[in-house]
Amino acid sequence: MILVTGNRGYIGTVMTKMLKTASYEVMGLDSDWYRDNHFYIDDANPNKQIIKDIRNVTSEDLDGVKGVIHLAALSNDPLGEVNPYLTEQINTDAAIKLASLCKKRRIGRFIFASSCSIYGVATNDLPISEEGHLNPQTSYAKAKVNAERQLKALADDHFHPVIMRNATVYGSSPKLRLDLVVNNLAASAYLTGKIAVMSDGSPWRPLIHIEDFCQAFMIVLEAPQEKIYAEIFNVGSNEDNYQIRDLALQIQNIMPHTKVEILNKMQSDERTYRVDFSKIKENIGFKSKWNLKEGILELLNTFKENDLTLHDFTSGKYFRIGAIQSHLKEKRMNQELFWL
Repeated sequence: MILVTGNRGYIGTVMTKMLKTASYEVMGLDSDWYRDNHFYIDDANPNKQIIKDIRNVTSEDLDGVKGVIHLAALSNDPLGEVNPYLTEQINTDAAIKLASLCKKRRIGRFIFASSCSIYGVATNDLPISEEGHLNPQTSYAKAKVNAERQLKALADDHFHPVIMRNATVYGSSPKLRLDLVVNNLAASAYLTGKIAVMSDGSPWRPLIHIEDFCQAFMIVLEAPQEKIYAEIFNVGSNEDNYQIRDLALQIQNIMPHTKVEILNKMQSDERTYRVDFSKIKENIGFKSKWNLKEGILELLNTFKENDLTLHDFTSGKYFRIGAIQSHLKEKRMNQELFWL
């Protein structure tokens, strides 16, 4: 059985469905923070579900588990900055606790979702490989770096964690997110006819479709140990590094009536990085199946089929920080993000 943490989230729902389609038995572990944020209903139910905060995971939760895909986390920069201590507690400490339990239980394959955001602000325009300089700019990215370092230290002959530094994900999911750059700009174009670029449009971002992301993890799950033992992979494709302005123009080409607005409001922590994805292709044969145009068209079709509204977009319902703030405001959750 494969344990997917964060299985009821944006990526986890798609990951669970793809694993089950591939005939895996899946156990899900999720705090269910986004239980009210369904965009559409799909068959993404695991064979076994545990509703539990990742910080409270126990050895008994791992009964029957043969491999782990660890997705559960405070999942982006704005959410990570709300309380940097909690970000470290959830994104680093809980990940290492889970990994340590897996090591004790001789669960050898542990696949950790890190992020290309740990590269931060690149010092030049060259694509960054896995050996490149880490320059994390946010609490989220720093917590991922700390988790990576501690995970690598746990590796031995019986425990072989794999670190997946993922490009920015986009695409449709039953648990839609509109705080991811492609999804956000596509939703803005669809609902308002405008694509607002907050920077000057020059920052680089690597992108990956959600199904390609999940496929990469499944390839690692099945790969021979000698190909993935304690490895780090940038997860994406070289052709999917985009400057934000070019991303906006791609959407405009699909929706010609939209207007692109370059607002040039640079942020002090503006991240820009191009990433080299050669290793994952050469070592384990991963190649993206989706291109950006196909992904944008899929998103627009999903918005139409499921009646995405301007209120959905502006209310924060499909923004992770908005969902958490709503729980806190309504006193469904305490300041440490445990359910009340």
